[in-house]
Order: sequence, then structure tokens, then C-alpha cells
Amino acid sequence: MKKSSKKKTTTAKKSSKKKWTIIVTVTSKCCCPSNPMGKKSRSKTQKSGGPGMSATASSKEMANLIAELLQKCSIEAPSASEEWQEYVEIRSLVEKIRKKQKGMSVVFEGCRHSHFQDLVSWAKTSGASCDGFRIANFGKEGYGLQATRDIKAEELFLCIPRKMLMTTESAQKSILGPLLRQDRILKAMGNVSLALHLLCERANPTSMWVPYIRSLPHEYTTPLYYELEEVQLLLGTQAVQDVFNQFKNTARQYAYFYKLLQSHPTAGVLPLKECFTFDDYRWAVSSVMTRQNQIPTEDGSQVTQALIPLWDMCNHTNGMITTGYNLEDDRCECVALRNYKENEQIYIFYGTRSNADFFVHNGFFFQDNLHDRVKIKLGISKSERLYAMKAEVLARAGIPVSRTLEAHSSFQSIRQLAGDKEHGKSRSCVFALHLNEFPVSAQLLAFLRVFCMTEEELKDSLVEDSINKILNLSKREFPVSWENEIKLWTFLETRVALLLKNYRTTSEEDRAMLQQPDLSPHARAAINLRLAEKQILLKCLASGQAQHAHFEKNIAESLPLPCCGFASRKDTNCNGSDHA
Repeated sequence: MKKSSKKKTTTAKKSSKKKWTIIVTVTSKCCCPSNPMGKKSRSKTQKSGGPGMSATASSKEMANLIAELLQKCSIEAPSASEEWQEYVEIRSLVEKIRKKQKGMSVVFEGCRHSHFQDLVSWAKTSGASCDGFRIANFGKEGYGLQATRDIKAEELFLCIPRKMLMTTESAQKSILGPLLRQDRILKAMGNVSLALHLLCERANPTSMWVPYIRSLPHEYTTPLYYELEEVQLLLGTQAVQDVFNQFKNTARQYAYFYKLLQSHPTAGVLPLKECFTFDDYRWAVSSVMTRQNQIPTEDGSQVTQALIPLWDMCNHTNGMITTGYNLEDDRCECVALRNYKENEQIYIFYGTRSNADFFVHNGFFFQDNLHDRVKIKLGISKSERLYAMKAEVLARAGIPVSRTLEAHSSFQSIRQLAGDKEHGKSRSCVFALHLNEFPVSAQLLAFLRVFCMTEEELKDSLVEDSINKILNLSKREFPVSWENEIKLWTFLETRVALLLKNYRTTSEEDRAMLQQPDLSPHARAAINLRLAEKQILLKCLASGQAQHAHFEKNIAESLPLPCCGFASRKDTNCNGSDHA
């Protein structure tokens, strides 16, 4: 797990003295809308021949490549079997552009760690409270915060004032402001605005954020930086579609903003107009995607996306949210997750996120993730004879029959830009299978019970006084019927078995590959991810088989249903009552 490729989820704890408000991590499913070292730094280099180009590329050549990339990334999403080919084609175009832009990116002299002292000094000068730790290298975890004294659990050890934060509000007040207010994409997507804001400030040697920007990784470990053969290791996994979409969205946005910066009248004063490479945008996207959080606006009425210097050096571990925003003192505050001894690494908890989420949006795999899970898509066909009754029961239980891709104001413009023709189509619901001992969530259990109900069971659930039965749908201890339980576990076993067939390797083969000493960090993370997905599915399969056998035994022994279950009115075990 590398620090350079993480994004945090933070929440506030209640305080009797200070008023905290929740800080929410934005998880981006697009490149940097919402979810990171290595290369030697160079000074800024710019060659003649046009914006963002080497001397070997003419303006016309670059314009043609950009137009081709934008068109390729804006067509309707292909079928699942064609996604890999589309990804390869988009990568090929991007590599042509990167080759022509070689040497044009803005970078800083020196290694990243050589700027850490400037970061800490700037933080202290700016009013941050950061005396109990230092920035240190923790090997495979990358850089993090190391305690320089004993710190007690819940002790306030870090405070970062608003003036240090880079936010969508500060972007509006910057040289980028006029363009942000006029372009429909930038107005709708604050995280994209934050990425461009970061690039503009990086190109400004007098920016107040120079100490922070110089401390950021030069490269990240998000899939945007993976080699083609490393991405291939993800084929068959649930995360691979998100990886494809992430790259496609990043390429599309880059092409769009490249054209915008050359044509929009307010872009003439921006440093990006003269030098805006794909590598620049990929870096900014990864910086924001791995680090952005939501904090209250200055008046406290809304939220704004923010990069929080120094605090974003903290690495992740299991635990609870210990960071919040103090509106009274107008600063981000973090208390210790547990007791820390001097020289120990100080961790924070990023939130209850899956390894697929960490991998795609943060660029790391967390081996001991207690909240890991995989997705399972389920829905009820409208052509099914009992569809209306099942839909009604699910509606009363607050569970959707299927999801519809509705335009949201924050993403509508970018979908139009993408030519998204899936808009408005009905899709399956996405549920989760968890790593827990009982892998099925309460909502998924309720959905499966309704999905497998007979007509009589559906009718019994729709009578006027059936509220308890509806509420009990999500409770393990109150089955609809033994037969219903057997049907739902049989169905789930079948679906999980199908998901397992998507993988191109076995768990044993994955473990053998992980023993290879020359495996790249990217490849190791990818293999760990696909192995973790399989382990969850295999555990779910075993759980389903055990549940199936359990309920078969109940039928064989003629055991009665629990009295608060879904028994019909004539069931004497419940005395004809819906009440406990």
C-alpha cells in the first residue's frame, strides 16, 4: 500500500467544546469527477511548435490527434466483449499524443522528499498545528506521518486552517475563475475544476501552494499509470470495467479541455494554453482523485471539494473516522485513532470502502480490509408474470426493483459530451457480497426473498396489516418460508458460480504468481485484487451451500417458522397475528 496513492474519507466526532461537521470523501467513478512515485524531476521545458507539443509535432497534427481521441472516447459504450479492444485503441491514440508531447510537462527539480521540510515550515507559518509528528518513509506503504512523541487516542494532533486548502472555492477566485463560470463541464464538475486549478498553480512559481504542490508525488499508482500488460491482469475482475471507464473518461476530458483552452476567449491568460499535456492532466486527475474531500464552504451553507495539505500524508488502516471540520475555528482537525508511541506511524481510517474502490481511485490494495466486498447485479424482468406484485412489495420495503440512469446535474454535461446513449435505460440493481461471516447484506436478503416469493406469499405480503412482514424481510431470523429460503440460496449459489467463471485464473494460480520475486508493484496489486474478489465469492458460495442444507434439514424435521416470520394468517404458530 503506497501513501502516494491514497484518498481519505473523513468524518467528524462530536465535541463538547468545538463544533465539527462531517468531511466527506468524494469517490470519483470518472477520471476525476466523484476516486495515487518515482520519476526524477526536471525543470519546466517548453519547445516551439505550438501548445503542449514537441518540435516534431505541428499544430495541425496535434489538432487531428485530439479530434480523433475525442471522437473515439465519445461513442456509445461497446459490449462487454469489445471493451478491451476499445481500451487498447484509446491507449494507442493517447500514446501517440504523449510521444509528441515528450519533455513538455511542468515538473520540479529535486526528489519529492527534499520538499517536505518546506511543506512543514509553510504549514506552521500558515497557522497549522503539526508539532507531534514528522514525515517519514514507511517502505511499501510509502510516505506517512510518524509520531515524534507519545500521542493518546482522541488527542487532537493536527489542525489545518482553511487558507491552506486548495478548493473549488479558491479555484473560482483564481485566474481560472472566468473559464470555470462559463464552461458547462467545469461548472458541473468541481473535481475537474480542482484538477485544472492545481495545474494552473503548479505553473505559477509565486503560487502560495508551491510548497504543497512540490511535495506531491511525481507519479501515481492509479490504473491510469499501468502498462497494458498490467491492466490485462485485471480481465475478468469486477474492477476492470471501472479501470476502462476511468481511462476513457480521462482521455475524453483531456481532449475536450485541450480544445477548450485553445478556443475559449478567457483561456488566453492561462498558463495551460501554452503547455497542457496528457501527462499533466493525468497527474492532476490522480492528485485530485486520490486526495479530494468535501468540507463546508466558508459560509457553511454548502460543501466544496478540497485538497488538504499535510493531512493527506496519512496512510489508511481499519478503524473509525477521526477527522472533521471545525466551523468555529475554520479549520480541518484530526484526532488520533488510537494510542501512538513515539516513532510509530500515525494512521487514519479512509472509510468503509472496498479494495476495488481503493485500487481504482487510490492506487493501492489493502490486505486487511474488513470492509471488502464485491458487486452483484440483480433485477426483476418487467416481462415476469408476478413483476407488479414483486415491485410493490419491494417498494414498500424501500428497495428498488432496478436502477435507472437518471441525469444528475453534476454529471449531465459530461454524459452529453460522452454521447452516453444509455441515459434513461433501466438497469439491474447493484448489491454487495461482503467479506463478513454472513456475506449477504440485509437489503440483498430482502430482495432475494421477494424475488423468490410465490404468488400466495406475495399476496400475503400486500394485505393492509402486513407491515411487520415487510420489515422482517431483511431479518435473517424471520424467513418467508423454508421453501423460499432454499430457492433464494439456490439462486444465489448459481449466480455466484457464474461470476467465478469470469476469472481467467484460479486462486491457486494467483497465489503462485504472487510468489514471483520480480513481480511489479502494479501487477502484484492487480493479482491481489482479483484473488480477494474470488475469496469473497467462494466464501459466499460456501455460505449459500450451508444455508441451503440448513433449511433442507428444517423441512425434513418439519420445524415451524419463527412466530415473527412470514407465515400466512392461517399459521397457528403465529396465532394469526403479525405481532411478536
